[in-house]
Amino acid sequence: MDAQSPLQSEIEQLVGIHGRDRMALMPVLQELNRSHSYLSEEAMVLVSKELGVPRSDVYGVATFYSFLSVKPRGKYVIRLCRTISCAMMGKYHPAVASLLGELGIAFGETTRDGLFTLEQTSCIGLCDQGPAMLVNDDVHVKLTEESVRTILGDYRRKAASDGRVKSA
Repeated sequence: MDAQSPLQSEIEQLVGIHGRDRMALMPVLQELNRSHSYLSEEAMVLVSKELGVPRSDVYGVATFYSFLSVKPRGKYVIRLCRTISCAMMGKYHPAVASLLGELGIAFGETTRDGLFTLEQTSCIGLCDQGPAMLVNDDVHVKLTEESVRTILGDYRRKAASDGRVKSA
């Protein structure tokens, strides 16, 4: 009898919680994405088998939703609202410049230390408090150059205290 991989065990546990049908697909993918920062090919194949859902459907869901990813991302995924309402609310362009400068990456990239991935997203529902961004599930509003530096510094310190910093 083959030993079960940790990923297989995790997926079976999630299926036990969410069910073994198509309705469980989204919550299972969300949990896997949260715990691994992305959905690997192996994970999608295993989910397909466990739920009896075609691989193409699993891949379709994984690539359709912007909060799911099929490529590795950083520990902290920064999603900057790119709507005109956020841009008009204040210091959008300086905040963007500060993000790009502090991280040393462009949108769609991950820092070399694996700590941050920078993405743009459509409206996050904070139009009256823009510019706004999400860092994982944490909301940050009324961004300025200074607040961006402070926010990133806080996450860097948190990662260092968690022992989660790779050498660049």
